Amino acid sequence: MTDLSVRVELAAVRDCPEVADKDDILQTISRIAQTCYGLDADMIRAGLTAREDLGSTGFGRAIAIPHTKLPGLDHCVGIFLRLAEPVSFDAHDGKRVDLIFALLSPQKAGVEHLKALAAVSRFLRDDHMVAKLRGASGRDALYALLNKQHEQQAA
Repeated sequence: MTDLSVRVELAAVRDCPEVADKDDILQTISRIAQTCYGLDADMIRAGLTAREDLGSTGFGRAIAIPHTKLPGLDHCVGIFLRLAEPVSFDAHDGKRVDLIFALLSPQKAGVEHLKALAAVSRFLRDDHMVAKLRGASGRDALYALLNKQHEQQAA
């Protein structure tokens, strides 16, 4: 996606027409990660919840980047959700979120995790790209936008 060390599968990019709240988002991320990457959904949910307990990963502008480190991963993976209706995420600016990029990193990934988190954050601070993500026609278009950025950085 935004960094060569973050892999995002097509199946991990979703439009979510009905998500009720922050807990529902974390549960959805956990289920998708289990399906797409073969990870333990309960462990993911616990890790994401523990991180949110430290402070919201809703960083403003209706965007959140929930993240955690997990055993059993050998590289960073991502899950991207676009919500039909924004939900409260306890973001610092008080705005409800509609774009979520979940970052799951290896347990021992110190610098790699921080670099991936910074790359995702930079990507989602680009107003032009965020407008494209919000206006994309569906999952394939979202995936293409996410991977276009990846291809540009690889060149």
